[in-house]
Amino acid sequence: MRIFLVAATLAASLAAQQPAFPDAVKLARSASPELGKLMGDGTLAKGTAVYAVGGDFLFALESAAKKPKLFLNDAAGPPLKKSRNIWWATAKLPTGRTHNFHYEVDGKRFGGKTDVAAFGPYSYPKPGVPQGKLDGKHVHESKIYEGMKSDYWLYVPAQYDPKTPAAVMVWQDGEVLVPRDMPSRAQIVFDNLTHEKKIPVIIQVLVSPGLIGNRRMRSIEYDTMDDRYPRFLRDEILAEVGKKYNLRKDGYSFAIAGDSSGGICAFNAAYAHPELFTRVLSRIGSFTSIQWKPGVLDGGNVYPFKIRKDTKKNIRVWLQDGAGDLENEHGSWPATNIAMANSLKLKGYDFRFVWGNGTHSRNGGHAELAEEMIWLWRDYDPTKTSQEFTPDPAEKDKPFFRVTTLNR
Repeated sequence: MRIFLVAATLAASLAAQQPAFPDAVKLARSASPELGKLMGDGTLAKGTAVYAVGGDFLFALESAAKKPKLFLNDAAGPPLKKSRNIWWATAKLPTGRTHNFHYEVDGKRFGGKTDVAAFGPYSYPKPGVPQGKLDGKHVHESKIYEGMKSDYWLYVPAQYDPKTPAAVMVWQDGEVLVPRDMPSRAQIVFDNLTHEKKIPVIIQVLVSPGLIGNRRMRSIEYDTMDDRYPRFLRDEILAEVGKKYNLRKDGYSFAIAGDSSGGICAFNAAYAHPELFTRVLSRIGSFTSIQWKPGVLDGGNVYPFKIRKDTKKNIRVWLQDGAGDLENEHGSWPATNIAMANSLKLKGYDFRFVWGNGTHSRNGGHAELAEEMIWLWRDYDPTKTSQEFTPDPAEKDKPFFRVTTLNR
């Protein structure tokens, strides 16, 4: 048995080499040998490849089975059509989120993949939209983390005018956003949203975790619940960026984002220094005990309780997670993210919680990036330097999040 589940995404840089979605469907319909060239090494036999352009998905399977079945998001998918020895189907799936699939062949589960991103229209280049530039890579040697060297890049939108101070957004694990297309497509989103004035002109600061010699500092920087890392950003990275670019000085105009340990890092930075960061994007956030030292230093696992006991901080927060996220010795990512959302709601925070069926993957955040950015920066007014954040009316009257079924 061989699986043909075609893998690719449409990007301007690949348009010359890869067919448009209707042309890919023609290859499946004709059972063309050219179909295999789209798959990617090792993905055919494993059944892990996927061809998707926006919400258009193509699935194809080479099998001698009499009636294989396709399942999408744990439910029966469209019936597979047969062209010679190829079974294939197309599906139109919602964008701005991820999807899972697998096959059933001769009564047994086969192949499949989780966290397949369905990118929305803002994640693809649009005609007439100017591209921002990527400035870097730069290497910074820290004094706060003595001897630590960190790479960072700057995305500068085409609309940036040195005479006008720009808003700022800091990204942990920033190297993930450096390629223009996959995996994040973030620079394309920034181009489109800035052009349409859905977000202000923002200098995006993409910071990688540092190294001291060969020692990776990521967890120490990101998972430690103190104010050392936000001070590192403020006093070193942002101070350095501010020598080259005209940046706003008010926390109202600063956002911070990250995934996993980078997610709790983003929240911790804003919670510790709301005068520096007021907009938080935490995706699959590690609100767990990774750097917890009982009796010495709190871990991120205390945040759902700390939020309830502390005075409310003036920050706006987007949380994202999925039912398939991690369970390990450090804690439960799904459970603590649900607890975080309920704590934020209880205290009257301006927050949004997006819940899906994903695992510990960045793909969910990548797929919904445009929605995240629009929500975080909604009602931004460059003439202001502060705003009292109040609950989003769409969230205010909704109940707390409850687990009503178990996915066993």
